[in-house]
Amino acid sequence: MNRFHQIVEFVNDLDKRWVFLVVGLAVVTSTIFRLTFPEIPTPMVRSVYEKVESLPEGSRVILPFDYDPASEPELQPMANAFVRLCAERNLKMYFIALWPLGQNMVAGVIDDILQTEYPHLEYGRDYMDFGYKSGNEGVVAVILTDIKKLYTTDAHGTAIDSIPMMAGVRNIRGFDLILTVSAGYPGLKEWIQYAGTPGNIPVAGGCTAVQAPLLYPYYPDQLVGLMGGIKAAAEFEALVAEAYPKFQEDKDRFLTALVRMGPQTVTHLAIIFFIVLGNITFQILRRKRQQEALKR
Repeated sequence: MNRFHQIVEFVNDLDKRWVFLVVGLAVVTSTIFRLTFPEIPTPMVRSVYEKVESLPEGSRVILPFDYDPASEPELQPMANAFVRLCAERNLKMYFIALWPLGQNMVAGVIDDILQTEYPHLEYGRDYMDFGYKSGNEGVVAVILTDIKKLYTTDAHGTAIDSIPMMAGVRNIRGFDLILTVSAGYPGLKEWIQYAGTPGNIPVAGGCTAVQAPLLYPYYPDQLVGLMGGIKAAAEFEALVAEAYPKFQEDKDRFLTALVRMGPQTVTHLAIIFFIVLGNITFQILRRKRQQEALKR
């Protein structure tokens, strides 16, 4: 056996623990050095961004946060990016939740982003929180015709009629966009079926990566754009950072999806390397065995 085949045999018999070690090192090193890579937005992600950017100042956007802490690592970056872009565009933001813990996600965004980064925006005039209501798609069907049938107060107990940005708002048919973050049922699909399509309201949003394939059929007729998982969130952040360079100053705060994609990308490259290497060594050894069999 020549030296080349000895090396091939060694690689083929490599202990899988070495593979785990290399993958672990890929994650650790890329995390320590904060590696990021350029993102090329897909048409579906770009459509979401362009729709929000095209809205005139003062347009009404309803933001359903239908997710919980279990999916927060994947969905929070896109929720943050949505809110920041709406705030930059001076859009009126109406938060709502069909998930019980979605209300906590809304409260976190208001505290961490709107009140911290945009203190000039005023609750009740620039943004408000309807809070959580049980009923799933039934809630959507009702507020399509009359919001005040279900919501007489906001999440803080303030009478709806006393909130300035509710003046002239009877239902969500007058809203300019439904921009939702969804982890399952009820979520983006229900907003399309029970509000967007019957109310002729543009719908866009983000969801978990496993949920995205179920929503592809709605694009582009019933769904303006779709963001699936952390990769799409990173693409959206890249678009926002390109238009608003101030977000590039602190990547750990403003571009969390881009930062999280760094270790994921490096790890995927390491895994792909081992897959390719394994297939090459397998083919070489198979050919060697075939040649030895012919010599017999």
